[in-house]
Amino acid sequence: MKKDLFLVYVLFALGAGQLAAQSANHTFDKDAVFSNYKTYKWVNIENAQQLDDLTADQLMGTVDVALAKKGLTKSPSDRADLLIGYQIARGNDKQLSHFNIGGSYGTAAGANSGTAGATTTTVHSGQLVLDMYDSQRKQLVWRGVASNAIDAKAKPDKKQRHMDQAIEKLLKDYPPQKKS
Repeated sequence: MKKDLFLVYVLFALGAGQLAAQSANHTFDKDAVFSNYKTYKWVNIENAQQLDDLTADQLMGTVDVALAKKGLTKSPSDRADLLIGYQIARGNDKQLSHFNIGGSYGTAAGANSGTAGATTTTVHSGQLVLDMYDSQRKQLVWRGVASNAIDAKAKPDKKQRHMDQAIEKLLKDYPPQKKS
C-alpha cells in the first residue's frame, strides 16, 4: 500500500514538473505601434515544420480565442494589419523559416536580405514559435517562443488544457508596453 502511494506521488510530481517546465518568452519591434493593429490573418510559413491538420486547427483556434481577448479580430478577407504564422521544432534543433511578405503573400523563404526578419534563429526541440508580421511595413514585429506547448501524447481534453496554458503564457504580455 505504501509503495503504491509512493508511486502515485512520484508520478504526480513528474507530471507537475512537466507542466512547470512550460515557459514562454517574446521579443518585439520597439518601433511598432501595437495599438494600430486591429485585424490579423493566418499565413502558412512554407518550409517550416508544421503540426498535423487536427492539432494545427486546435492551436490556431486556441490562439484565435487568446487574440480576441486582446482586442484583435481575425480578418475574413486577405487584408489584415498583422500576418500571423507558426512553426514548431521537433527532434533536433531547427532553423526558423521566415514568411516572405515582399512581393506576394503566401510564400516563404529562408533568411535572406529580401525576407522579413532576415536573421537566422535556432529553436530547440519541442518549441512553438509564433510570429506576427506588420503587413504594411512588411516586417516581423513580434515573435513569441513557448516551450513544451503541445503534449502530443495526451488525451484531447488534457492536450487542450496544456495548449491553453502555453498560449496564455505566450501572449500574457501582448500587446507589449513600451517602457518610458
